[in-house]
Amino acid sequence: MNVQSGLASEVRQAPRRIEEIDAVVIRFAGDSGDGMQLTGTEFAHAVAVAGHDFSTHPDFPSEIRAPAGSLFGVSGYQIQYSSNPVRTSGDELDVLVAMNPAALKVNHADVKREGLLIVNTGAFTEANLAKAGYASDPLTDGTLDGRRFIGVDITQLTENALSDTGLSKKDSGRCKNYFALGLVLFLYGRPIDREIANVRKKFAKKPTLGEANVLALRAGHAYGEATEPFEVAYRVRARPATPGTYRSLTGNSALAFGFVAAAELSRVPLFLGSYPITPATDILHELSALRHFNVSTFQAEDEIAAICSCIGAAYGGSLALTTTSGPGMALKTEALGLAVMLELPLVIVNVQRGGPSTGLPTKIEQADLLQAVYGRNGECPIPVIAASTPADCFDCAMEAFRIAVEYMTPVILLSDGGIANASEPWRIPDIGSLPKLEVSYRTDPEGFQPYARNANLARPWVRPGTPGMEHRIGGLEKDFLSGAISHNPVNHQRMVEVRATKVEGIANGIPPLRVDGPTSGDLLIIGWGSTHGAIAQAREQATTLGKSVAHVHLRHLNPLPADLGDIIDRYKTILIPELNGGQLRKMLRERYLRDFALLSKVQGRPFKVSEIYDRIIELC
Repeated sequence: MNVQSGLASEVRQAPRRIEEIDAVVIRFAGDSGDGMQLTGTEFAHAVAVAGHDFSTHPDFPSEIRAPAGSLFGVSGYQIQYSSNPVRTSGDELDVLVAMNPAALKVNHADVKREGLLIVNTGAFTEANLAKAGYASDPLTDGTLDGRRFIGVDITQLTENALSDTGLSKKDSGRCKNYFALGLVLFLYGRPIDREIANVRKKFAKKPTLGEANVLALRAGHAYGEATEPFEVAYRVRARPATPGTYRSLTGNSALAFGFVAAAELSRVPLFLGSYPITPATDILHELSALRHFNVSTFQAEDEIAAICSCIGAAYGGSLALTTTSGPGMALKTEALGLAVMLELPLVIVNVQRGGPSTGLPTKIEQADLLQAVYGRNGECPIPVIAASTPADCFDCAMEAFRIAVEYMTPVILLSDGGIANASEPWRIPDIGSLPKLEVSYRTDPEGFQPYARNANLARPWVRPGTPGMEHRIGGLEKDFLSGAISHNPVNHQRMVEVRATKVEGIANGIPPLRVDGPTSGDLLIIGWGSTHGAIAQAREQATTLGKSVAHVHLRHLNPLPADLGDIIDRYKTILIPELNGGQLRKMLRERYLRDFALLSKVQGRPFKVSEIYDRIIELC
């Protein structure tokens, strides 16, 4: 059914029909300058206030200033919210809001049959159609057949609403995202009073622009209420929630909060040395704003300076942290080896993105696993853990520092662009429920040896200036106990082996793996990182058909959990879905000498639930 409407005078005659639903998937899409990320974020806030579970997927152009109207300049923000638990941002779209022809062309195929397209007809000029590669007008040539289409001249209606504000046509055009937001808030029964307050707060330093956005928001909401094509409004049923205080949280924010929690629990200052790089930069921004929690942030001139400053901070007794993405990890490699030789606690966050080289800097990928586990010269083992959801980033941040200080070693923490920018509800934990993080420095000079080791094979942490405990550090090999430079071949082998044994011993402190589904049977899915939600939902769907499918998700990737081999042996077939060419599969084949089925995707996009579900059915 195609319906077009561009005039607010088409007033609804019949009473509004309210349809209750369990879930909805909405995507806002337009030029990178159209404010789609802001629109989606504000809608997510409105959903969060209503108490729904939700998951988002912001999608940015890789070009900083992509040409307006181009296909590769399209920016999108997708959200799924529901009365039931939500694990992904959704597969097919119930609603697409397309602000121009390019946004429509890039996204309309993702709209489900009978799904709704709300299109800004004011942007469908001949020039914009040509930029998007349309030979004819898709609004009239049948391209959208099978989907519900409502055309709204958002551009003109926004200008009309702001005609008395004195704003230029260009500035008025920048407010059209709030018109679209008001329209969708109406369509899904969300009040706008709180959003109006948010707009005024956000634009407090530019009140004229703030009030213009309020007018646009009100106009969009009123347009939906008054016009015939929106004769049906929707309500997502309420979701019972566990009592507590909640907030919306992105993965990068969760990492920042987790690192601050580690510093507070250990009563040790936190130092971040970082060089800005997409998509990790927001961690630097967040921690800079939290400096009142005894946090020091240093924006270095390059990646090498960033990690070297952290080595100095760790030597001085601080919780040291550096953040980056794949190309930055490559630059940090030599200093990572130095941190291993010094045996100092240090956390390195790699928010993975599409590669190699500059690759797809704003897109999701899991392709840095082998780099994290093996990517250094010499025998240079480093523990590696990976977060699976935005909220899980908080726990992983504390776990990374626990390993670092208990074993006196650098630790690599893997996130990715999907987790970093996505948001979900997070129940703020009670402080008393958080794991303890105890840090002790060696202060007794009696019998001190810089490389004497405890039960974890960790050497003592000694702050410089501690009387009677001066010692040498550096990249050259050290004597097994004294720390003096040593070129002895036997000593070098001994040090190499003890460093490797120390990392392997971390497995002894990893809790037993949780297996979702039958404890033995036909198929086990092994996942890691941000594939968690899609795998979990696909497994549940297959289980409803009577399929024997289990799922185990790995947080600890080096060393692997001690019980993983026993779990693998209990299943006939093992499937590993990865957003890379099969890197975990390669590691597990080498370790367990068994074949593993692979589902590989390297498109800069997350897995759809349907992709994993189809592979499950094929294997079963």
